[in-house]
Amino acid sequence: MIAEAANPLLDPWRFQAHPEIWLLIVFLVSAYTYAVKVIGPQAGVPKDQILSRKNLIAFIGAIGLLWFSTDWPMHDISEEYLYSVHMFQHMVLAYFVPPLVLLAIPEWLFRAVIGEGKAYSFVKRLSKPIVAGLLFNVVVMITHIPGLVNRSAESSPLHYAMHILVVTTALCMWSPICSPAKEFHIGYAGKTIYLFLMSVVPTVPAAWLTFAEDSVYKHYDIPIRVWGLSVETDQQLAGAVMKTGGSLFLWAIVIFIFFKRLAKGFYKDQSYVPEADTTLTYSEVEKAFAQSPAPKE
Repeated sequence: MIAEAANPLLDPWRFQAHPEIWLLIVFLVSAYTYAVKVIGPQAGVPKDQILSRKNLIAFIGAIGLLWFSTDWPMHDISEEYLYSVHMFQHMVLAYFVPPLVLLAIPEWLFRAVIGEGKAYSFVKRLSKPIVAGLLFNVVVMITHIPGLVNRSAESSPLHYAMHILVVTTALCMWSPICSPAKEFHIGYAGKTIYLFLMSVVPTVPAAWLTFAEDSVYKHYDIPIRVWGLSVETDQQLAGAVMKTGGSLFLWAIVIFIFFKRLAKGFYKDQSYVPEADTTLTYSEVEKAFAQSPAPKE
């Protein structure tokens, strides 16, 4: 603690500027605003279809989470001190940001950017469930190789390249669920199975981290321990984040889809109340009484 006070460079919470992140955020906000304010009206898109409330909320959420997960202090703690924070950062970039990005893009903007030619065919091919799921899970496994993690933590270009790879493949993985192009979607039953399978593969490296008895990532085996977490505890926490964080989020979506879509008509089908209007009128009641036999004295 005395050494930290004497040398501010050893303080894990010291502010570190990341102008490249600020420029990225400004570019994304400016590009989205320009598309909505200029491109949409010029393309003849009806005013009420240019941007929905859902698109705007999703965009704000995506930008907020992207900024939160890649700027100070999360970027610095995850890159220099704690692998569990690094894991949480990747979880945000893989499971939270991509679906919000897809939900933020109006369909007209997606088609204006992708077109109908080779780019469209390429994106559609990458959005097929088997291809997208395979790419995403391969990247998940690769980005946990100790040698690559240690090297990326010491090299900012490699670190950002891995982030780009994670986000890109995650966008492909989420496309069958919430792509702006409806033809990329799979059925609701398929979505539940697909998302469940996406939650299975990450448990392999998660279990490996959780039960490892030695330091897996030497870069994070340093004397400065943020929050007093030991190397072993940090690794176990990282495994828990990877195993439960993303899985719980995916399972929550599966449950939502099941009760919102698949089980939507269940209670209606089980109802014993007839759907037709069975209200009796006065004339019908009077006619029924007239046809009934008089009671015997």
